[in-house]
Amino acid sequence: MSLIEIIVLALVQGLTEFLPISSSAHLILPSQLLGWQDQGTAFDVAVHVGTLVAVIIYFRKEVGEILSAWFKSFGQQGQTEDSQLGWWILLATIPSLIIGYLCKDFVEVYSRNAYIIATTTIVFGLLLWYADVKAKQIKTLYQLNWVSALLIGLSQVVAMLFPGTSRSGITMTVGLLMGLNKQSAARFSFLMSIPVIAAAGSYYIFKLASSDEIIDWNAILLGSVLSFVSAYFCIHFFLKVIERMGMMPFVVYRLLLGLGLFAFLLL
Repeated sequence: MSLIEIIVLALVQGLTEFLPISSSAHLILPSQLLGWQDQGTAFDVAVHVGTLVAVIIYFRKEVGEILSAWFKSFGQQGQTEDSQLGWWILLATIPSLIIGYLCKDFVEVYSRNAYIIATTTIVFGLLLWYADVKAKQIKTLYQLNWVSALLIGLSQVVAMLFPGTSRSGITMTVGLLMGLNKQSAARFSFLMSIPVIAAAGSYYIFKLASSDEIIDWNAILLGSVLSFVSAYFCIHFFLKVIERMGMMPFVVYRLLLGLGLFAFLLL
């Protein structure tokens, strides 16, 4: 990988992992449109670790409280709002772990192409617009129930199967449709990304350990640092934007990106 490829792909991963615009789509597109070679398993591990550390550090207070309450719920303390939220995050994660693992070959062979990316970018962008405009958005994070958590988790599977859907985008969309306000939908999406990214990173590490891929440690270090920094500031920026402007800027971006992709592919 050249220096410009390392910088671009690491920043793209960090900036798009938590925005509702699809990180996988933006990581696939350079190879499709610019002819770049696949970045390799080791680099995938690096940028995923960078974004994982970013979301954990940003939500360190919430993560600590949820984990502490969840472990204590097995004792005499019983269930609290934080422990229950921990269970909902776990419940939302299970479908993506099972179906994602079983269908990983389908994704690699059939889903990673620019036409699917362009279509899902537009379709799920419009669905995000509908949820942003029409949903009631009256519930807080602690008013989430197990049915809503499971539906949000199932929606995450769609993003895993069809690049361009956006994991964060579709989970926030379903969260809004379930009645969560924008901040709560975004925060639940971010929190449930932790076990998912950790699982994906573990899978990549397993693949790396069983392969003979040559590791470029300079690329690994630079990629992980850039993805961490960009992801951390992206989370902060995103929470501020949706508070003031809602999801509309990201809807507009998705529509323009999808239309631009179709124009490029057809011409």
